[in-house]
Amino acid sequence: MNHAETRFIFITGGVVSSLGKGIAAASIGRLLRARGFSVQIQKFDPYINVDPGTMSPYQHGEVFVTEDGAETDLDLGHYERFTDANASRASNVTAGGIYNTVIRRERRGDYLGATVQVVPHITDEIKHRIRVIAESADVDFVITEIGGTVGDIESLPFLEAIRQFPVEVGRRRCMFIHLTLVPYIGHAGELKTKPTQHSVNELRRIGINADMVMCRSESELSHDIRKKIALFASLPVDAVVSAYDVSDVYSVPLAFNQQGVDDFILREHFGLSAPEPDLAGWKAIIDRAASLTDQIRIALVGKYVKLEDAYLSVVEALRHSGVHHGCRVQVEWVDSETVGEPEVDSLLRGVDGILIPGGFGGRGFEGKIAAARIAREAGIPYLGVCLGMHVAVSEFARHVADMPGANSTEMDPETPYPVIDLLPEQREIADMGGTMRLGADPVKVIEGTRAFDAYGESVVYERHRHRYEVNNHLRGQLEAAGMVFSGTTPDGRLVEISELPRELHPFYVASQFHPEFKSRPDRPAPLFREFVGAAYARRHGAAHAAGTQAHAEEDLTATRLSLP
Repeated sequence: MNHAETRFIFITGGVVSSLGKGIAAASIGRLLRARGFSVQIQKFDPYINVDPGTMSPYQHGEVFVTEDGAETDLDLGHYERFTDANASRASNVTAGGIYNTVIRRERRGDYLGATVQVVPHITDEIKHRIRVIAESADVDFVITEIGGTVGDIESLPFLEAIRQFPVEVGRRRCMFIHLTLVPYIGHAGELKTKPTQHSVNELRRIGINADMVMCRSESELSHDIRKKIALFASLPVDAVVSAYDVSDVYSVPLAFNQQGVDDFILREHFGLSAPEPDLAGWKAIIDRAASLTDQIRIALVGKYVKLEDAYLSVVEALRHSGVHHGCRVQVEWVDSETVGEPEVDSLLRGVDGILIPGGFGGRGFEGKIAAARIAREAGIPYLGVCLGMHVAVSEFARHVADMPGANSTEMDPETPYPVIDLLPEQREIADMGGTMRLGADPVKVIEGTRAFDAYGESVVYERHRHRYEVNNHLRGQLEAAGMVFSGTTPDGRLVEISELPRELHPFYVASQFHPEFKSRPDRPAPLFREFVGAAYARRHGAAHAAGTQAHAEEDLTATRLSLP
């Protein structure tokens, strides 16, 4: 479809934040993809940070990295996992980024001395960002999620921009979907629609009339409740959707489809005809996940474990891999600062696998070193991601390669053995935001290694987010002690994957990149898939795991997602 025919869907939220606008956007995208349309989803965040790259995970959850190297909101991970369409730098826009662009233009004199104002200059830039994603991707639908809630001061420029947008492209090419809360008041024993009524009215006051209202609630709304909301929202009952809680977030598209959401969007609103959605593969994977009874335990050792969203893509990649192997993955959240305590060490020795994810800073680093040592010495499958590779290399250097005090210079600038050091091109950089090695780069995988077994290819592309690498000056000493560098940059200059040989450990692999970002429900990230397989083998024995793996491959081949 030519970008002049692209349709635009805007998703806003009301009453409270964290209602699940991102899941709603991703689920609508999944349904449209299943009906043969191409889709791109973007998120507008109202905070003044240029991007979430410098924000604490406790403030914002994980930072999701796109193929083109943008540090973005975690909702973009949902978008990619649901639609299997890669997001880009244009997919996440912040108020800080918008104002930064406008101010730089003003400093250059681009506005010819005019007074620069929120309307029209800020709103024009917001509308430009909506058009850019349509033009660059040339897609049938652009779904734009507006962060925050209606009534927030910081969200007003975004709401004003999308209010103006239909004037430029035509109202028939735009749709407004409003997500609200219908709370259950326990002592009264009833659901309350008043918050939704007020939220819809607040949206109207801004000048936006919702074309569909999605109502978040604990249980499915009755027809009478939906009819009441429809009356106050001036909508047909079919345009009021019950977005009730489900046990599996991937089943939200199915719940929407059962209520005719995709039919209403396509036929009733946009007047488009389309084949029925092909959701058989999607449903098969959800049914397979729901039927699992076997379970393995993976210890995730990090310093942000009090907020699980800080490692959202890691957990999802584990889950995808568990479904692939026919088992549930129970994540044991281990604060790296507690490693060394007897009960924590006992827990680590009893799990089926140990995973150390990415991160920054020295807090809890020694606990991660201790956890990696337990995994290595006890033969527990280990997967390290980014910082988790720095941990694995540092631990091996200290306790196997005769390098006492070996460390990353990020943690100890005076270490006698800087096995992990700053990338040369990073040494003169002062700004912290958006200056790391970011995005997808080629990785050369060495044949005969576990990494090659996982990928089955000699060159793969994986996403990076880091400043430090294995120090080439000490690389030979580490290899002489038995560490295998099974993945490098194509020129061999930088280490991308490290592992221990099969004869030394059942599975001990770490990557400099973040494989979790490319994991999908039907295509688990290869290193995560093999790690979970090794953990399953540890729990049940290699022969049993091999048989289960063969059945898993056969089942999943029959239920691959059908994506246009």
